[in-house]
Amino acid sequence: MTDIPLVDLHASHAEVAEEVRAGFDAVLASGAYIKGPDVAAFEAEYAAFCGVRHAVGTANGTDAVELALRALDLPPGAGVVLPANTFVATAEAVVRAGLHPVLVDVDPDHLLIDPARVAAVLPHAAALLPVHLNGQLAPMAALLDLAGDRPVVEDAAQSQGARQDGAASGVRGRIAATSFYPGKNLGAYGDAGAVTTDDDDLATAVRLMGDHGSGRKYVHERFGFNSRMDTLQAVVLRAKLRRLPAWNAARRAAAARYDALLAGLAGVALPRTLPGNEHVWHLYAVRVERDRDAVLAELHAAGIGAGVHYPVPVHLQPAFRHLGHGEGAFPVTERAAGEILTLPLHPQITEDQQIRVAEVLAKAVRG
Repeated sequence: MTDIPLVDLHASHAEVAEEVRAGFDAVLASGAYIKGPDVAAFEAEYAAFCGVRHAVGTANGTDAVELALRALDLPPGAGVVLPANTFVATAEAVVRAGLHPVLVDVDPDHLLIDPARVAAVLPHAAALLPVHLNGQLAPMAALLDLAGDRPVVEDAAQSQGARQDGAASGVRGRIAATSFYPGKNLGAYGDAGAVTTDDDDLATAVRLMGDHGSGRKYVHERFGFNSRMDTLQAVVLRAKLRRLPAWNAARRAAAARYDALLAGLAGVALPRTLPGNEHVWHLYAVRVERDRDAVLAELHAAGIGAGVHYPVPVHLQPAFRHLGHGEGAFPVTERAAGEILTLPLHPQITEDQQIRVAEVLAKAVRG
């Protein structure tokens, strides 16, 4: 029994239940299940939220990354630089787009893609794919300077509402992709995603490819596949988007409370925010220097739904053995994989719950 869940989807649903129910009833009455008016409305609202000209809904976040890459028309097999410290979907999308993942290590303080490592592999790359991790942006200014004429594609799946030096997540690169998986800051009731961009041609290409390459029924202008956002998911996302600024503020308050509760706890390193970033705390991930798995087991035994993101790095996954990287290839990522411990954090978490988490964590790390 988990008394304090890692993510409380029931609590967030309670805040939007009536609005979602009314929206579902309207969709069921209209029968507009695919490409319904709520999809177009959400796309316009999310584009305005991000401060871009276009948002194109997709079936999921992995498709969004793939479509963004495909829209760039990069040469087949071209290298795409991405961090080793990411969920496997980022690398999957690169391969699915017919491109080659060029992995690099991350910086030891923030676990974000390291520009110095990027510089070393640029001769082998046609594009950059930084990942905005845990709710904060990768160092975009440095990456854009390095990229030059190479396109930068932002993986913004964990940073909805985050900003850096005043600019929103998903607006600095040529194109960006995000996920609305249920546990995200802006989560659907199933899979959904979106691509955002200011480039009219890229937006058109993404929209065509996500709908079988078709802008008109039975006319297929380019190769595509089926990656459309369901109308019912758009209803959910519209209701939640209206609450996202307040929910992100609640996440920031909860993160600050953890910072205070855990300050000075020996053997636990707290997450750090890159200067210039306005964090939205998709995840609050501490680093436990010794016996992380034993600490995790004690939290679970106490009914606390802590987690680990990500215990096996991309380059050590069997599916990516062909990249040729063994243990020791990316030491910062590998060390983090053995230390990261994600604590419960969501907009509705209470102070009492966080105090309980802090007490159990302190007891566990002290042995």
